[in-house]
Amino acid sequence: MNHRISIIGAPTDIGAGVRGASMGPEALRVANIVPVLEGHGLEVLDRGNLNGPANPWQPPKDGYRHLNEVVAWNKAVHEAVHAELALGRLPILLGGDHCLGLGSISAVARHCRETNKKLRILWLDAHADFNTNILTPSGNLHGMPVACLCGHGPQELIEIGGQVPAISPKWIRQIGIRSVDAGEKRFVHEMDLEVFDMRYIDEMGMRHAMELALATLDINTHLHVSFDVDFLDPDVAPGVGTTVKGGPTYREAQLCMEMIADTGRLASLDVMELNPALDVRNATAEVAVDLIESLFGKSTLMRK
Repeated sequence: MNHRISIIGAPTDIGAGVRGASMGPEALRVANIVPVLEGHGLEVLDRGNLNGPANPWQPPKDGYRHLNEVVAWNKAVHEAVHAELALGRLPILLGGDHCLGLGSISAVARHCRETNKKLRILWLDAHADFNTNILTPSGNLHGMPVACLCGHGPQELIEIGGQVPAISPKWIRQIGIRSVDAGEKRFVHEMDLEVFDMRYIDEMGMRHAMELALATLDINTHLHVSFDVDFLDPDVAPGVGTTVKGGPTYREAQLCMEMIADTGRLASLDVMELNPALDVRNATAEVAVDLIESLFGKSTLMRK
């Protein structure tokens, strides 16, 4: 795994239905993300925060809220993430709401095209984020990034990575899903996304789900993890705008992260939807940093 890490803050809630995710990057810094990672012998550069338009808090237009602002933020994210990858570094994007996954993953996909690598994306989330302007009940773009990455969305968003679609649905594994709109569910099936929802995890266990999600990774695979903090059960992580009961427990989430770390393939990371305005004494940020530490090799046992 790459030991040169770059932290990039994207302080916006432009794609969300609740204000507050714009404060996420600072909360993660307050929870000591930089010193924690440095404690594992990693070289960490904090690149500070990106700039973008303010949140005008308008109703949706043509099924999209704040489309122009979302495009601006995602372009900034795309360029920043791509620049770090080009320098041979491992970018960690601190969100911000999950609409930014579009800018981040389109940059990773572009980097993989340029370096002739395969891409595997783990989407850890309570939601499939596979809505379109026709399917969405809200118009909030944080419910659409996966669909946009697969080429289903407004022209200005799907083109950001320089290739449409930016990714193939076959490259994604969604884990922890438990809240999907009716039309979105049909679309997920149509596109044949691989989804390990909570029912699957309940029946088969997190270990089995992760073994399948990580199967066939090889030395030429770039592994990207897009971690929406609402992946976690709200008892563990109350500080998100879209809590859904019945998510992975703290231990299940730890196992998930440790198994990702064991592959040695992690090459980029998003940490999304942390909302300090809804948190309790920064507890969710601390849990998130704890789990990120496991992604970078903190292990509970003295494993030989």
